[in-house]
Amino acid sequence: MKMLVTRPDPDASDTAARLGALGIEGVPCPLLVHQTLDVSLPDPKGFAGLVLTSANALRALDERGVLARYRALPVYAVGNRTAALARDMGFATVTSADGAFADLVELLAHAPLAGPIFYPAARDMSAYLGKSLAPFGRMVITAEIYAMNPVTELPDGLAERLGAGEIEAALFYSKRTAQTFVRLVERGLERPARARFGVLCLSEAVAAPLLDAHFVRVGLCDHPSEEAMMGLALSFARDQNP
Repeated sequence: MKMLVTRPDPDASDTAARLGALGIEGVPCPLLVHQTLDVSLPDPKGFAGLVLTSANALRALDERGVLARYRALPVYAVGNRTAALARDMGFATVTSADGAFADLVELLAHAPLAGPIFYPAARDMSAYLGKSLAPFGRMVITAEIYAMNPVTELPDGLAERLGAGEIEAALFYSKRTAQTFVRLVERGLERPARARFGVLCLSEAVAAPLLDAHFVRVGLCDHPSEEAMMGLALSFARDQNP
């Protein structure tokens, strides 16, 4: 059993290794490429916390050489893996929402914050934290510190491998990744092949572009986490080879 891993590096390689431990061959195929942006960043003084919706924000701060200036701030992370990376990078006070964006909003709405929060974000945001927290009286200072740029083509021979059924499924962690995949296979993967191909998605929002493009073998996580994605992949593999 081979599964395509579409998330960006270095996460794609990590996920492929986790699949390997389950007896599934992960084929890394990052469809978004990280780019750190040269934007002005605020002084940490006066902030009540640092909010993270992706580990890519930490990587961007590190690439900019400014990570140390924010380490004294409490961190509020969307999920456990981002929280774990924050701890590995030296942050002492880290709280995880252990879920999706809505869970993070709920956490921040009721957190004991006595000032504004700093949000190093992606340039192409799917949801706006400041707008979501405004009804709760929370002030969010956002800096678009990184971009996730879509690739313009699939690796050589991949479309043919997908069409031949050599790779039986793909893992999708974001809506933009799913949209990129749909665009890249629009002319190279016919509808019968799409009907056979498994698309394993972190959420309904991630799955939506794939459903619109006539991928019908859709698997959804019961919780937005890497552990749930691994469970979904294992269940799919077992269904294929009972």
